[in-house]
Amino acid sequence: MNKPGAHILVVDDEIEILRALRRSLMAHGYRVLTARTGEEALKITFQQRPDVILLDLVLPGISGLEVCRRIRAEANVAIIVLSAKGAERDKVEALDLGADDYIQKPFGIEEVLARVRAALRHTAGLQAGTDPTLQIGPLRVDFARRDVQVDSQEINLTPTEYDLLKVFLTHRGKILTRQMLLQLVWGPEARSRTHSLHVYVAQVRQKIEPDPLHPQFILTVPGVGYRFPEEL
Repeated sequence: MNKPGAHILVVDDEIEILRALRRSLMAHGYRVLTARTGEEALKITFQQRPDVILLDLVLPGISGLEVCRRIRAEANVAIIVLSAKGAERDKVEALDLGADDYIQKPFGIEEVLARVRAALRHTAGLQAGTDPTLQIGPLRVDFARRDVQVDSQEINLTPTEYDLLKVFLTHRGKILTRQMLLQLVWGPEARSRTHSLHVYVAQVRQKIEPDPLHPQFILTVPGVGYRFPEEL
């Protein structure tokens, strides 16, 4: 459930985009802050503490990537990148620097609103703490017992497979790059274990997906990484 009246900071140097997003977000009950430079975005973030930031990458002065890096070092606010830069390397760099999501321009306002709602749900879940039991469609996970079931059938996961699944569930709704997954599961020295990641993702899919060839839980984001949906 989204947070009523949540503060959304929109950062873009194009005044038309600022006005359009501000108008649409306010129409849906959000309180909206705006910034046209990276410096202004940082100042507003640390003074006002918004719930979600919609961030363009190409800004005058401090770049959007640097803004993302600085904010992530200090705060846990959700960051959704809105950018015309659609190359895979740009998406991966933004996500690795701490962005939670990436929407390429031109975008539809309904997509932006959906991503904002997902970001707010995720933030609310983190603030409330991890529920000891999670149910998503046919998948049920009891974190206290490390018990995983699909359609009430117990699934036997190795310790590493379970750790990987837990990372996906903890960050569900977010796009996770390969390097982020390697670090979260195997630690900072695991950058060269990309093949191991592919193998473990395939193994977990084989065990929890109703149809591993057409996964509904662990979704591939081409050229970037993976995403586990908020809900089914």
